[in-house]
Amino acid sequence: MATYKKRGYKPKNKVEEVEVTEENSTTAEVFNTLDEGASKTEEWVAANQKYILGGVAVIAVVILGYLAFQKFIQAPKEQEAANEMFRAQQYFENAVNGNSAVRDSLYTLALNGGDGKYGFLEIIENYGGTKAANLANYYAGFSYLNTNKYQQAIDYLDDFKSDDEMLGPLALGGIGDAFSQLGQVDEALGYYEKASKAKVNDFTTPKFLLKAAIIAISLKKSDIAVTYLERIKNEFPKSVEANQVDVHLGQANAMQ
Repeated sequence: MATYKKRGYKPKNKVEEVEVTEENSTTAEVFNTLDEGASKTEEWVAANQKYILGGVAVIAVVILGYLAFQKFIQAPKEQEAANEMFRAQQYFENAVNGNSAVRDSLYTLALNGGDGKYGFLEIIENYGGTKAANLANYYAGFSYLNTNKYQQAIDYLDDFKSDDEMLGPLALGGIGDAFSQLGQVDEALGYYEKASKAKVNDFTTPKFLLKAAIIAISLKKSDIAVTYLERIKNEFPKSVEANQVDVHLGQANAMQ
């Protein structure tokens, strides 16, 4: 182990003199190595200064370009898309809350536009990459689902991407509904399961657990159905779906 020696220390004998000399030599070598490394770095920087400055300039241009794009192009485009979609959203809400006699025509107006305003399909086409266009996929998907155009519903809902607590699971569940209507029950089960797991909450989770359980019963997968129904009963006892659990649970248990 090396021993610390004070400045001005004088060796007591030849052995210590050799040790001190070796220590001084080692220290000198370390500093020389560091000096050589620093010199080589400085030489490399000097030799490549043009390329380094060029790289920094490119990065600066990219960053400034991105900021300018966001401020002067993307932000106005987002605002314009949101303004354009307002009327289509009104048609959609009126269709959801209106009477069945005019429902289909309102969904059609929501999709294709009216009164000189864009519908969801035109928003998607003309404002791609905006939040409004993404949300328009959601509305378009459910507009198609509610007018019995199931493949189109699947296509648009699949294009919708969201981490929202409600909208994300509802979109996945909507795809499940479309597959169910098409008679593709295995696919429907898969999407109901995805919807129940996407965001755990007291509304969408029991809703899609129940749908998954009902589909599982139709596929004679009673063990899966029982698991989902028991979960509703235990974790979401105050949900609307909890009132239906016992009936379906009886069916699932009878199959075992």
